[in-house]
Amino acid sequence: MCGDSSNSPTPVFCIVDFVQGTRVEKERAFVPGLPVVQNGPPGTFLTFADGRRVPLPTDQIVFAEDNGGAARVGFGGMRFDGIEGGLLTFLRVRDLVPGHELSPERGRRMTLEPKMIAAVFMEGRLAWGRPMAG
Repeated sequence: MCGDSSNSPTPVFCIVDFVQGTRVEKERAFVPGLPVVQNGPPGTFLTFADGRRVPLPTDQIVFAEDNGGAARVGFGGMRFDGIEGGLLTFLRVRDLVPGHELSPERGRRMTLEPKMIAAVFMEGRLAWGRPMAG
């Protein structure tokens, strides 16, 4: 597995470097008056300079940063599966937290437009794109 983040004990399996002008935003945790079962963690979004927001699978994120004007997100249980229908496709290969803590509606696939991404790394190796200088 590639570069464990010092912030997380979970190995990073897939790293996605997004294009300049992106940042990561995480919603605050909602504390309901009644217990909620299998609602999942608060949402995480990739926000673009023009205000567009794209949801990311929060439960798969083992680190996220947007220093330097571009978001970089590490996923612990997602695998880059190539391009399908013109979209970069990522598959959930394992859950990182117990199933009872996750929404049963969680996605098994994540697709992103190539214009959103600068580079994808799998286990430390460039799998797609061109890394940004710096």
